[in-house]
Amino acid sequence: MRGWWREIAGLVLPVACGGCGRPRTELCPVCAAALTGAGEGPRRVRPSPEPAGLPVVHAAAPYADAVRELLVSHKERGALGLAGPLGGALAVAVEAAAGAVGGLATGPLLLVPVPSSRSSVRARGHDPTRRIALAAAARLRGAGRPARVVPVLRQRRYVADQAGLGAAGRRANLSGALEVVPGGGRLLRAGRVVLVDDLMTTGATLAEAARALGGVHLPFIPELPRGLPEGKGQHGFEQRAAAVIASSPVSFGINRNS
Repeated sequence: MRGWWREIAGLVLPVACGGCGRPRTELCPVCAAALTGAGEGPRRVRPSPEPAGLPVVHAAAPYADAVRELLVSHKERGALGLAGPLGGALAVAVEAAAGAVGGLATGPLLLVPVPSSRSSVRARGHDPTRRIALAAAARLRGAGRPARVVPVLRQRRYVADQAGLGAAGRRANLSGALEVVPGGGRLLRAGRVVLVDDLMTTGATLAEAARALGGVHLPFIPELPRGLPEGKGQHGFEQRAAAVIASSPVSFGINRNS
């Protein structure tokens, strides 16, 4: 119910840009441009240190300034109208991620959102990652790319708040925390799977999500061995792909210099 009240309130109360505070608009043109990396487009991002099992991740923009404020406004401040433009940014990253690793899978893009805990959904009044994933899938379909959201991951045990935890602490906190819901595996055979989240910091969450999906993949493949089909990792399993709206500016810098 809280989510509905927020949407109704947004129609009748004064609004300001979620990125910079400019009045009378929920998203100004400057902050909208920042969501797409200020014209640079999505890039592959790699945190340092890079956790084992991290999928190939693409992000639309660095997590800083207006982009950071937009994500926080949507997730924590109830600016639900931002789901559309945030979903548009995620859609661009999804297309880049799916195209980068290739693979033999056909059919629609299957966006698998990283699950939020029930307690955080209750506290916020909505599931921000799933809401953005739905907006991204709608944007992809509108552009002629078949896509749908397949929420097959769930938390199998308690996970502590990640705030304040370093890379090692996040890995320990999340290790073995996610699982595929019963029957979820069948749904993933219908197309090309792309893990999605709003933000990547250390990469621990996406690495755990990929583990739960059962994929075998390398943190980075500079050159595929001869005779190995494109988009395949070790032992012939399809390499996982992931997309996020934002990642740390450092992870973008590492990618540019690699």
